[in-house]
Amino acid sequence: MVDSRSWDWELGEKKIPLDSWKENYRWVEEPYVSPDGEKVAAIVNLDEGEFNVCVNGQPWGETVFDKIWHLRFSPDGRLAAIVSEMGEWTMAVDGAAWENKFGYLWEPRFSADGAHIAAAVQQDMQYAMALDGTPWEQMYANMTYFALSPDGKHTAGAVQVEDVDSGEIHKFQEGSFSAALDGQAWDARFVNVWNLAISPDGLHLAAEVRLNLQEYTIALDGVPWDKRYATVWEPVFHPVSGAVVAPVREKGLWTLAENGKPLWNRSFVQAWHQQFSPDANRLAAIVAPSYGRWTVAVDGEPWPATFTKLVTDVVFSSDSRRIAALAKDDETFRVVVDGTPWKDTWDMAWKPVFSPDGKMVAAKVEKNGKYTYTVNGSVWSTACDGAWEPVFSPDGTRLMLRTIEGSDYVRRIVPATDITG
Repeated sequence: MVDSRSWDWELGEKKIPLDSWKENYRWVEEPYVSPDGEKVAAIVNLDEGEFNVCVNGQPWGETVFDKIWHLRFSPDGRLAAIVSEMGEWTMAVDGAAWENKFGYLWEPRFSADGAHIAAAVQQDMQYAMALDGTPWEQMYANMTYFALSPDGKHTAGAVQVEDVDSGEIHKFQEGSFSAALDGQAWDARFVNVWNLAISPDGLHLAAEVRLNLQEYTIALDGVPWDKRYATVWEPVFHPVSGAVVAPVREKGLWTLAENGKPLWNRSFVQAWHQQFSPDANRLAAIVAPSYGRWTVAVDGEPWPATFTKLVTDVVFSSDSRRIAALAKDDETFRVVVDGTPWKDTWDMAWKPVFSPDGKMVAAKVEKNGKYTYTVNGSVWSTACDGAWEPVFSPDGTRLMLRTIEGSDYVRRIVPATDITG
């Protein structure tokens, strides 16, 4: 994770006017803000087929690209985008393009500390992953699902390892897909391979696999679990033991299994998006205890409160004691903390953020086209035209609020008690 202690946490605000950007360029696309809030950037068009990036009012560099898209700041503050030069695609980081160019590039991913960037690439109708600009030596006829290891040093993909014509259905049923870790595919073949997970040490790969037309399971390093299921969902690794945990469907109901054996004693109408707490001692998942009712289950026990549409964005506090999530009832969103929904409802809400000590929870929210923040259920009084997720200071006493207000980008550092009261 990125260390934010060196960021400017002095109380006050900084403004960057954005209206002049529209005067200097043919058009300006959606703005993005750096994690420390010090930079605001947007893709800008100079002329027909000429694009650059404007950062705090200044161009990214002298290089002009045919096209730029998917502009994002990395967790460590670098600015990256997918760019096209002379019909070839690559990544540019802080204005400098990767040396290797490709026929196409998509789905870039950052490591948690921002030090590494991975993306799927295509060259001459062959597919691979590229890590920090270097593609796998081995490329494949098809590649779908992708993964980046927790430390950002390893990549994986679900790949097609047997050339099969679209009409050769019997060959597909014999198995033409596998999974590749750092470009090296398993020897095993499957009818389908879906979502993948790389172990914390980067040495092992797990994936959802389809064994035949009716049976599914999880494969670890190419070896399927002995147990077969009606359906499975995406696996995760236990951060300490290395065990693989995945949602599985048996007898019409879902539960969690670990290394092919039942982990939870209770089953649900649905169970997925499982995650371990930071200390690895708790396991939460989004579940449906009954049809059309959603909640969070922790170590197999569901919250009493349930919701009609969905539950999403589950997050643990850093001390692993608390859990927050978003829930949608009918057409409105609510923030839910430790099973209790906050009173206010919103047209949209974003992933909750815990303070370092776990005592406060903040979230970006939107109603009637205006954005603001809610902290421990209290609402900030300012309505904004745009906003980014709140950030707590390392000591948890202050909040960074990054907003668009009229034609200005505003970075504020405020005491958290200004909102909570």
